[in-house]
Amino acid sequence: MQLSLSKQTPAGPLGEQGDRQQPLQGCRPGASHPDHFHMQSESLVGPLMQSISHQHWKVRVAIIEATGTVVQFGSGKSVDDVLPHFAQRLFDNVPQVRQAVTRVVGDWLLRLRDRYSFFHKLIPLLLSSLDDEIPEIAREAANLWEKVGLQWQTENEEDLKDKLDFAGPPPAHHPSPGSRPGLGCRELVFRNLSKILPAVCHDIGDWVAGTRVKSAQLLVVLLLHAEDHVTQHLEPVLRTLQHACADEERAVVSSCTRSAQLIGTFVSPEVFLKLILPTLRKSPSPSGLLVLASVIQGCPREALRPHVKIIAAELAQAHICQGSENLLYGESLLLCVQAVVAVSREDCRGSSLQLMEVLVTVLALWGATGLGDKVQETLATLAAVASMDSSLDLFREHTGPLLEWLAGSHQAWTIHSAELLQFDVVVTHSGPALGEALPQLVPVLQSCLQPTRDPSMRLRLFSTLTGVLLRARETVDSQGQFHAYLDTMIKDIFVPNLQWHAGRTAGAIRTAAVSCLWALISSGILSNKQVQEVRGTLTPQILTALEEDSQMTRLTSCRIISAFLKTSDDVIDPDKFMKIYPELLKRLDDVSTEVRLAATSTLVTWLERAGKEGRKSCDQGSIQYLYRELLVYLDDPESTVQDAVLEALKAGSALFPDLLVRETEAVLHKHRSPTYCEQLLQHLQTLPPAP
Repeated sequence: MQLSLSKQTPAGPLGEQGDRQQPLQGCRPGASHPDHFHMQSESLVGPLMQSISHQHWKVRVAIIEATGTVVQFGSGKSVDDVLPHFAQRLFDNVPQVRQAVTRVVGDWLLRLRDRYSFFHKLIPLLLSSLDDEIPEIAREAANLWEKVGLQWQTENEEDLKDKLDFAGPPPAHHPSPGSRPGLGCRELVFRNLSKILPAVCHDIGDWVAGTRVKSAQLLVVLLLHAEDHVTQHLEPVLRTLQHACADEERAVVSSCTRSAQLIGTFVSPEVFLKLILPTLRKSPSPSGLLVLASVIQGCPREALRPHVKIIAAELAQAHICQGSENLLYGESLLLCVQAVVAVSREDCRGSSLQLMEVLVTVLALWGATGLGDKVQETLATLAAVASMDSSLDLFREHTGPLLEWLAGSHQAWTIHSAELLQFDVVVTHSGPALGEALPQLVPVLQSCLQPTRDPSMRLRLFSTLTGVLLRARETVDSQGQFHAYLDTMIKDIFVPNLQWHAGRTAGAIRTAAVSCLWALISSGILSNKQVQEVRGTLTPQILTALEEDSQMTRLTSCRIISAFLKTSDDVIDPDKFMKIYPELLKRLDDVSTEVRLAATSTLVTWLERAGKEGRKSCDQGSIQYLYRELLVYLDDPESTVQDAVLEALKAGSALFPDLLVRETEAVLHKHRSPTYCEQLLQHLQTLPPAP
């Protein structure tokens, strides 16, 4: 009677919770009528499974408990029909439902008559509950699993005799030696691993996110039990992890990195590197690098020591460290270096150059996207394990080799070359070490800054070089040897790039070259004699640059000419000297007030230099023309320009004071205000009489 009623109940509507629960709760006749119930049990499984997803959680719990009894006292054939539904209930939102599944599965593993045949199907369900979000369920699952392991160990004591009698301590680097699973639990997993793993690896790639998360968590538990026995299944597991580490669900990635760490702990590096590195060579990916970083993180230092150079050399290969511009790829690549440094510590000293190459690449390709600070921290850590004070010491040791590494391909560089970005990083971060690497640095600059090379690349290099030259004493001239390369810099780099060519790009390059030259001259590393050499070669190009469309070029050119005049102690050729002031006078009509003031200031320097040279360096006619032009600008609408011109006239008044008096008096009545002319005349009256 009760069996017939049970078979009929699942067809009712969802709202009939009370009517449906009563016959389910009474469905325990197996204990009193085992033979009769065994024959009828299979007929109950179908109706029960139809209602296992009932709307009310209490009904679902009752169905799960009833199913446990039906299978327990019925035919083992029903297990296969029930398990998919039980697995689905592990995703139930109600904790009581998940707890019911855990209890029933645990009870089957302990008491089911044919349990040995179903271990590989039941174990994953119970182990999945170890990571339940409700601590109570996780604890109950752990207790049940421990009982299952102990019972199986007792039942197979003869088979496990050697392992029980000669039980060794946990592996030296076990992640949780105090809570290592018992021998029975470990053996159960190991002996069923070949049947469990394929399904788990398949489900980690499932289209349902929840399934992927559960399966990834289960894989961690399985590896923690399997320990070094996972070696024989390593290839499919690593393949699964490399796919899963690209998952959009962070929980999946987190569990998979944990699994990879366990592989690093339990498997020899010689084994897992033979599988991971060829895959990276063939198809580098962020997930592949993340798996490599994770296995290294879990690897014991002693085991990793013989393989550090191999790993560093592989990471430094161009097709790996430049494998993608994706930020995630850069983060994973950086994680690999951090893992190697953190685990191997002092053992990575012999590979510091290769690790530096990788860090330089990360900084070059992804430094501007947020990885810069992390790279600097890694450099500091690498310096510390190498017994150095800071990353500057690392660069001091490796700047030369790094530049040689990059120089091998400089003939093919363009603005899109990763090597150009790497070169920029090395040059800008080397600091004083750059002064020791001039033999490697200057030839690369000399070649890459030729007019035939990519214009955009030349602009980038000039920008980099300008930044370095602004701190020349702390960079290229830290050893006081830059003067030996000055002639090459002037004749092979500045002269070709200051020549006039049509086009905006050519104009931009001239602007960059002028700015770079000003950085060199204003750095203070050149002696007066060296400035004279630069002036003798570049004055014509700088005077031409005064006519450039770029305001910055015109302004900087004025400053360079002023520096030429101030730091030159020798006698300037009169013809060359007299060609300077007409070009400066033109700039007094410039659209930029800043350029006008700079040109006027340079004229002051020119006139002061003319006073030192004496009248022999300039004829009266030229000076008279200069006086007249300056007197015109003495009545300029801009008061700042008027003040600057007044200073220029005062500076040049000692050359031909009487001439200047006559010229000033001739225009006094023409000016809007006689104030500036009167000030000039007053100044002229204070001068001693001309000889």
